[in-house]
Amino acid sequence: MTFHADAAIFTFVAAGLLTALLIYALLPTLLSLKLGQPVRDVGPQTHQKKQGTPTMGGGAFVAVAALLALWVAPRGWPLYTVLISMVGLGILGGMDDWLKVTRRSSLGLRARHKLFFQLVMGLLLAWLVREVMGFAGWVAIPFTDYTLDLGPWYYGLVVLMVLATANATNTTDGADGLLTGAFLPVLAILGYFSWWTGEFSLAAFSIVLGGALLGFLFWNAYPARIIMGDLGSMALGGVLVAMALITKTELWLLLYGLVFVIETLSVILQVLSFRLLGRRIFRMSPLHHHFELMGIPEPWVTAGFWAASSAAAGLALWALLRGGL
Repeated sequence: MTFHADAAIFTFVAAGLLTALLIYALLPTLLSLKLGQPVRDVGPQTHQKKQGTPTMGGGAFVAVAALLALWVAPRGWPLYTVLISMVGLGILGGMDDWLKVTRRSSLGLRARHKLFFQLVMGLLLAWLVREVMGFAGWVAIPFTDYTLDLGPWYYGLVVLMVLATANATNTTDGADGLLTGAFLPVLAILGYFSWWTGEFSLAAFSIVLGGALLGFLFWNAYPARIIMGDLGSMALGGVLVAMALITKTELWLLLYGLVFVIETLSVILQVLSFRLLGRRIFRMSPLHHHFELMGIPEPWVTAGFWAASSAAAGLALWALLRGGL
């Protein structure tokens, strides 16, 4: 089953409008319940004005994308797997958000509880891909014709991907519209590559989620009137992992998700440098805060990260279509 251009455009626009209208309807309730985002005191001072901005807005695009995809996309385990990953990690993030807003603290779930849930999700995804869908346990080495058969170690790779990616997208969600805009080009190239390789359900899902994210960005762009929260950022991490597994671009994720990789590395390097050398590499981590503290306005930082994500995603797609897989 293919997705015709007119149907794709209609679905894309419908997903965007439905998400934007859903947030419009939910905002008064979120404000009345005081479900506002707590802001850490150690963050940039310019972010203190974000204190109390309604959070958990990611629930809107997750709900619209899931329901609309089930309606318009070809059904099967590829679609179900992406939805399970998105909704499952979204629930984890939502629990984290809920504890933060009810405790009026920037601390939510304990780290070990998050890691346990992500471990279970990683094992479930690996089982779905290997046993249910029958995908091979090899991974392609980017920019070469070689593959590496991991055998049972493939389960370990998937768990590592879930842990790293869910936390990377969560880390990137630290400025208005940053994660939303940086994720869209990655979703676009994965959707196109899915269509090119015959995974039409993922291509259709990408169109639906892309429209929903644009509808969310209407409210999330600077100055954000709603924040996606961990619910949205972890859900997007789940989408990224599941689509990488099904398109067999596991290691390519390091390239088309380069912005998320760099954001995570900036935090790791900052911590290691301070503990080992007693000094910081960046003014603040993750990296987007470093640029903000250099005096670059937040919207400019966001636009720069969008551009970097688009460039990395475009390079990855070019290489994949030239036979890099």
